[in-house]
Amino acid sequence: MEEDYIAINRQSWNDRTQWHLRSDFYDLPGFLAGKTSLNGIELALLGDVRGKSILHLQCHFGQDSISLARMGADVTGVDLSDQAIGSARELAQQAGVAAEFICCDVYDLPAHLDRQYDIVFTSYGTIVWLPDLDRWAEVISRFLKPGGTFIFVEFHPVVWMFDDNFEKVAYNYFNKEAIIEASDGTYADRDADIAGQTVTWNHNFGEVLTSLLKNRLELLSFDEYDYSPYNCFNKTVEIAPGQFRIAHLEDKIPMVYALKARKKA
Repeated sequence: MEEDYIAINRQSWNDRTQWHLRSDFYDLPGFLAGKTSLNGIELALLGDVRGKSILHLQCHFGQDSISLARMGADVTGVDLSDQAIGSARELAQQAGVAAEFICCDVYDLPAHLDRQYDIVFTSYGTIVWLPDLDRWAEVISRFLKPGGTFIFVEFHPVVWMFDDNFEKVAYNYFNKEAIIEASDGTYADRDADIAGQTVTWNHNFGEVLTSLLKNRLELLSFDEYDYSPYNCFNKTVEIAPGQFRIAHLEDKIPMVYALKARKKA
């Protein structure tokens, strides 16, 4: 199953990349003109990154990686999709920014990289693509310097329990099994001519936190938010600039969580 899910999901992200690059959602012209792709939630956790080394896991085509490099960080971005990584390298060159990009599955990163970082960062829609969070946390710990920090911002597991229109609970809160689905379009362009398959997993808080604690990471902060900074779900309303909720659910559900952890010396 492992090789199958990697191949299936790589194809899905390869197919999406070309559409994402020209979508309003990612606003490439604005980004190349100097606009950051990072949101307030992660910027507050990251703080001043000048002179710091950052490993960015599951970086897609590198906008956040490049944004971090623009802030003065030494950045390495990693992603499964060869199309995304190729685009990230081109985008960094167009932006005039030095950043390293590696194409591989997260679990295989130790075979491709041998250094440790001040910060490991990953955000928004990442762990759903990974079946085993113990292995994920092992990789994070492996690449963090002692005393280094892990910054993680992710969509709340409650969000992933709902059907696409947020009308009923359709999925399990717990990681019971792989969720294999046909996919059409993409969150960045609903009308994109993409049809394929994805394999994902839901991960509850107990799984996330225990995996980190077992791998020498101590929790420094944990926060939940009643909005998404991205308009990537159905039936949303913008309640403030860059803050989106499900219209009929208002502020009744959490949509994002964020944590900061430190690797024990």
